Amino acid sequence: MLRSALQPTVSATRAAFRKPTSATLLRRLLSNDARARIQRAIEAKPVVLFMKGTPSIPQCGFSRAAIQVLDLHGVPPEKMKTYNVLEDSELRSGIKEFSDWPTIPQLYVGGEFVGGCDIMLSMHQSGELEKLLQDNKVIVQVEGEAAEKAVS
Repeated sequence: MLRSALQPTVSATRAAFRKPTSATLLRRLLSNDARARIQRAIEAKPVVLFMKGTPSIPQCGFSRAAIQVLDLHGVPPEKMKTYNVLEDSELRSGIKEFSDWPTIPQLYVGGEFVGGCDIMLSMHQSGELEKLLQDNKVIVQVEGEAAEKAVS
């Protein structure tokens, strides 16, 4: 009786962990053209944010938080480019595969993937984001801050 009760669960579990076919893998692979377009977008500016909505009208709380963090650090608009993934479904799915990160927003600094909103907030709180932005010459370290850090 127990065996018959578990059988559907075992079968469902096996099916879920079945190896994908080559056709499934091909559907998931990002085309070279799409990969190249995303790479060019990431390299276009020192700070690139893939988000839902725009900086002036974010379409989700996480995108709003990401923009607010970048604003707190004084990232100049001329050094930042944002992409609204809601306008382009290929970009929306493609960026997730490109970065191997399942959520949006996604932040790139100096052409390198940083992370999503949770990572940004953590880096902001620890001071790592400020240092990353300074190291990539996105923002400048204020003279008073340099002296203060040297004394600490």
